[in-house]
Amino acid sequence: MSKAFSARQKTAPQGRTNVAHGVSRGTPHPATAELHIIPLPIEAELKPGDSLTRLLLDALKQQNQRLRQGDILIIKHKIVSKAEGQLVDLNKIKPSAASRRWAHRYDLDARVIELAIDQSRRIVRRKRGVLITETRHGLICANSAVDVSNVDGGRHALLLPEDPDSSAAKIHLQLKKSLNLSIPVIITDTFGRPWREGLTEVAIGIAGMKALHDYRGRRDPHQYLLQASIDADADQLACAAGLVCGKLARTPACIIRGFAYQPGRGTARDLIRPAASDLFR
Repeated sequence: MSKAFSARQKTAPQGRTNVAHGVSRGTPHPATAELHIIPLPIEAELKPGDSLTRLLLDALKQQNQRLRQGDILIIKHKIVSKAEGQLVDLNKIKPSAASRRWAHRYDLDARVIELAIDQSRRIVRRKRGVLITETRHGLICANSAVDVSNVDGGRHALLLPEDPDSSAAKIHLQLKKSLNLSIPVIITDTFGRPWREGLTEVAIGIAGMKALHDYRGRRDPHQYLLQASIDADADQLACAAGLVCGKLARTPACIIRGFAYQPGRGTARDLIRPAASDLFR
C-alpha cells in the first residue's frame, strides 16, 4: 500500500489564513506549515458508466479518511477516461500506408500511430520514432496522449477525456452535493518534457481553484518588485501527487492537504501559453 508523503514548508510571517479555503490573505507567499499527500488506492477496474465519485468516496472510507475543507483531490486521467468510455478497440483501427511505414521503421504499433494522428490538431514533430502532437485540447505531448498501458494488455487504447475541465467540474459538483464541501479537483496525465529526461505529471483538467498564482506587482523579502513570476500551482500539485500515484502503484488518486490554493474558476486551458506569446511556435 502506498504511504502518505509529508513536507514541511516555511510558515508565512504575517497575514490571516482563510481556513475555509486554505488561502492566506495579506501575505506575499501563501505558505503553510505542512503539506500532506494521502494516497487513495482503488483496486477495482473501472468500466464505462461507473460512478467515479462514488468509487473515490468508497476509497476514502476504506482508508479511514475524510475529505476536509481545504483539501484538493488529484485524479489520474485514466480512471476518468475509463469511466467515461474513452476506450478504442485497436482491431477496428485501419492504419494508413504512411502510418504502417513509420511503425515498421521503428517497430511501433501502426494502429496507435494512426489513432494518435486522428486525435491530434497538428503534428508538432515526428522524428526517430517519436511523434509529438498537439491534441484537440491544445496539449503538446507524445502520441496525442493515446495510451495502451494499464488498460487491458494491448487490446484497447485509452484516450484523454473529451473535456477534462468539464470532467473535473462534474466531480467537484458531485462532491459538493454529497459532502457539502467545496473540494478542488485536478485531473492529471504524465508528459515528457523538452530538453529534460524523465516524465512528470501535468494538470489537464481543473475545477474549484485557480490554475495559476500571479505574483507580479508584489515585492519579495528584499523588496524587489516581481515582474514575471507566475506559478503554475495546478501543475506543481499534479507533480506532487505523482509521488504517490505512480504508474505501477494502483493508486489513481490522492488528497493533497495543507496547500494554500486560490479558489476560483480556474481551468487547465489557463496553463496553455497562447501561440502569440510562445517563442517556440
